[in-house]
Amino acid sequence: MKSKHLFFTACLFVFNVTSLQAQHSLTQLWASEAALPIPESVLYSAQGKLLYVALIDGKAGEKDGQGGIAKVGLDGKIIAKDWVTGLNAPKGMGLTGSKLYVADITDIVEIDVKTGKILKKYAVEDSKFLNDITIDSKGNLYVSDSQTKKVHLLKDGMVTTYFENLTGPNGLLAVGSDLLIADSGTLKKLSSDKKITVVAEGMDKSTDGIEQVKPGEYLVSCWAGVVYYVTADGTTEKLLDTSADKTNSADIGYDAAKKIVYVPTFMKNSVVAYQLK
Repeated sequence: MKSKHLFFTACLFVFNVTSLQAQHSLTQLWASEAALPIPESVLYSAQGKLLYVALIDGKAGEKDGQGGIAKVGLDGKIIAKDWVTGLNAPKGMGLTGSKLYVADITDIVEIDVKTGKILKKYAVEDSKFLNDITIDSKGNLYVSDSQTKKVHLLKDGMVTTYFENLTGPNGLLAVGSDLLIADSGTLKKLSSDKKITVVAEGMDKSTDGIEQVKPGEYLVSCWAGVVYYVTADGTTEKLLDTSADKTNSADIGYDAAKKIVYVPTFMKNSVVAYQLK
């Protein structure tokens, strides 16, 4: 009897562990028309009830003037493919009030969301590959530079270096007074007093976008085609892997109210929406 009881307990333990490891999933809802030239980043706008999509339309580090921003509906239909034109290789975006900010190789570009007009460009000194943007509750803007391994701060119209000596920073997310950084396979947390702690590690090295699902739990995308769910204890769960199809998953957008993840597929020229469960 004792051996049977131990066997049952062991089976129950394995079942519980398996259940915990597979408690989240992504189910595809729609895919846009493949008419968006190299979408690198998606930003969900609750106020606008649409998606902003950064289109590289060329090489990721080349100043060719071919890049732009498109508007896509929440049903996947393209509203305006050429809403903003004349950018170079736009990537991460941040939205505050009536202004959209975009990382564009060596500049932070400020755009009027009502007109689509470029209002201003902030040159980031000695930058090489600006990648992602996040804006905190005070309006401070942070931008990563994956090549110089720095994070810069745009505050009161001035750009300064906020933190450096990272590995390969890409995705950024301001949460309270902390800054989350997707740094070459590791999710790090940078406190306001500039102390770094590791939230999760062991992910694909091409970590790209970060979105918060709820306090302490995040979605992290990887350019290679992988999306992870990160739990409060640092455990990572792979929700999506399209790498075998050579479909990328760059800088994701997220509708927290409806739990919908928007994935830009880069070379596949589309945005795909998934329901998070």
